[in-house]
Amino acid sequence: MNGPEIHISFAPELRLFVPAERRNGRTSLVTDGSSSLGHVVESLGVPLTEAGRLLVDGSSVQTSYVPAVGEHVQVLGVERPQRVPGAPLRFLLDVHLGTLARRLRLLGVDAAYESEDIGDAALAALSARDQRVMLSRDRGLLRRRELWAGAYVYSDRPDDQLRDVLQRFAPALEPWTRCTACNGRLTDTDKAAVEHHLEQGTQRSYDVFAQCTACERVYWRGAHHARLEAIVEGAMSEFGGAIA
Repeated sequence: MNGPEIHISFAPELRLFVPAERRNGRTSLVTDGSSSLGHVVESLGVPLTEAGRLLVDGSSVQTSYVPAVGEHVQVLGVERPQRVPGAPLRFLLDVHLGTLARRLRLLGVDAAYESEDIGDAALAALSARDQRVMLSRDRGLLRRRELWAGAYVYSDRPDDQLRDVLQRFAPALEPWTRCTACNGRLTDTDKAAVEHHLEQGTQRSYDVFAQCTACERVYWRGAHHARLEAIVEGAMSEFGGAIA
C-alpha cells in the first residue's frame, strides 16, 4: 500500500484476531487511501461480526468510512447483550458445533445445525434465507457478505461456548421444549400413544413422555436426565432472567 498512514487500536477481546505486533495498543498502518474502514479492519483479521463501534478520533463512523492521514481508529468489541433486529432471534451452527447446538435446543433456543460440511457458501445462503445468526469458529465463513448475521464462537469447550452465546445474545430460555435431535417442538404425550417406539424396559420403568412434533422422537427422564438437568439448572441460574 502507498497511501495515508493511520493509527489503529483494537479492543482487548479482538486482539486474538490480529497479528501479534498489533495486540498491544495503537499501531501505525499505511492504507491505500480508497478502501473502506470495514475492509481495513477485515484485512487485519477481524470479522466485522465481531467489531462493534468504529471510532475515528473519538467519533463514531460507519464501516463505509474511508480513513484519512493521521486519524486514530479504535475498533471496539460488540456490545452485550447484542440485539439482532429484523427477525426473531434464532441460530444456525456449522458442522463443528454439534454439542453446542444440542445444548441450545435443550434450553429451548431455536438452533438449526448442519451435521455435514455443506460449504461456506451454502451455510451463508441458509443464514440469509432463514434469517438466522450464523455461529462458527470459521473466520472465513463469518466474512461472507451474504450472511444475515454472524458471531464467532471463541472457545472450543462446549461449557464455555454455551455461556458465551447466552451472554452475548440473551435468548429467551424455555428448557425441555425442543427436540435435541432435530430442533422441532416437543409436546406432552400419553404413554399409550408412543408405546410402539419404546423398549420393554422403558415401558415398565417410565410413565411420563414427550414427543417431537417434527421427527416423532420420544423423550423421557432416563439415565442421562441428571446430567442434562445440571446443564439446564446452571444456565437458568446464570441467565434465567430471559425466560420465554
